[in-house]
Amino acid sequence: MSQEHEDVSAAIDGELRLMDPAVRLSRSIAETLLDPEFVEIGASGRRWTYEEMLIALPDLDGGGADSPRYEPSGMTGVVLGPGLVYLTYETVIGGDRARRSSLWRRRAGETSWRMYYHQATPVPAGEEPRDRAPSDSG
Repeated sequence: MSQEHEDVSAAIDGELRLMDPAVRLSRSIAETLLDPEFVEIGASGRRWTYEEMLIALPDLDGGGADSPRYEPSGMTGVVLGPGLVYLTYETVIGGDRARRSSLWRRRAGETSWRMYYHQATPVPAGEEPRDRAPSDSG
């Protein structure tokens, strides 16, 4: 397996772990997956910082045993440079769809990948899911 493939796989694993209710309920685990400089622009348009996200994560969708769970699809990734992986995918939770992208960073001298940036954009109702980027033709 190539180093690029291993790096993308590690970022995807981290992304999926952050959707796990057990992880969302555990600040200590979430701290290992979010970069201290983390920022998110949520589907609501709200900007979240590292500390705000760690506080809110257990109460957000996908956080409790009785809460709806994220259903990701079409997750792909690419290495943008040393220590930087970009992921894109779609999710459905509670009937709401969103297109998502994340930047995962591994700092020099560290072995773990952490989410550095995340953005979610709501998908308009009735729009068909996309498995790939639209072509440039047309």
